[in-house]
Amino acid sequence: ATIIPRGRALGMVMRLPEADKISYLRDKMEADLAVSMGGRVAEELIFGHAKVSSGASSDIQYATRLANAMVTQWGMSDSLGPILFAPTEDHTSPMIRSPEAIAQVDAEIKRIVNDAHAAATKILTEHKNQLEAVALALIEYETLTGEEIKTIMAGDKIARPDPSAEAPKAIRSKLPSSKKLDVTGEDSTSGGDTVH
Repeated sequence: ATIIPRGRALGMVMRLPEADKISYLRDKMEADLAVSMGGRVAEELIFGHAKVSSGASSDIQYATRLANAMVTQWGMSDSLGPILFAPTEDHTSPMIRSPEAIAQVDAEIKRIVNDAHAAATKILTEHKNQLEAVALALIEYETLTGEEIKTIMAGDKIARPDPSAEAPKAIRSKLPSSKKLDVTGEDSTSGGDTVH
């Protein structure tokens, strides 16, 4: 997780895959949807409804696309059942749907995304102290690894070397070791040649 801006993002969380997968289970998709709503929900909980920003736009796009695929391609809507509503890979369309069916598809996509928002709200409300601890650590360090986030959420402090303690060594290592410079910038070991 980082709060350092990258491209159009003001910050981001990268989740690395644990293994190569060709297909995903429904419960994993629902968990991913809840995770994608986390940034928006965090803003709502911390800043309030009126101070929500556009920062979660890519997360909202991801959630909407995933919910759309669940409903229109993978038959994961309880109310609509295992019916194809999206064009297939060979660009053939399913049979023509009525406006009512299209409205039902849209309603199901909305329900799935709203359920994910509700799940994220429940999780972050129950774990608000951990949310605030991670936020404070990000303000201090700007970037956190997955292990550091787990440590913070467990209530422990992360251990990082103090970068200011290393600075003098790094500076000294760049100076010539066999020559000493006086304040005039002259090489005191070679009889007055100017050091460039």
